[in-house]
Amino acid sequence: MSAGRRLSILAEEDDDPMLSAVNLVDVFLVLVVALLTAVALQQQSQPDETIIRNPGQPGMEIVVRKDGQEIKYRGNGGSAEGQGERAGVAYKMKDGSIIYVPEGGSAADAKDAPQR
Repeated sequence: MSAGRRLSILAEEDDDPMLSAVNLVDVFLVLVVALLTAVALQQQSQPDETIIRNPGQPGMEIVVRKDGQEIKYRGNGGSAEGQGERAGVAYKMKDGSIIYVPEGGSAADAKDAPQR
């Protein structure tokens, strides 16, 4: 082969403008997939959160977002005082354990009660 023939082969290039457009579309598709993946991972990595709206007001609402679910708790406008009776006393020990002592029961009741 002559040197002139080799140069003419190298000089022949495809100057089709559509090839450049197709390559740009491919690059943008890769970028879009990367961005969507990043957004999806960020949504999954958000910690659980608790939001309190109108604290201390009669219309107070507690919103708990956990594992992609939202649970709403609404108050009835009053306090929870006086809706139960005292069942005993709990003591926290120095080692962090809690001991529950029932009130008004006999020693047998205290012996049967589970302790931690």
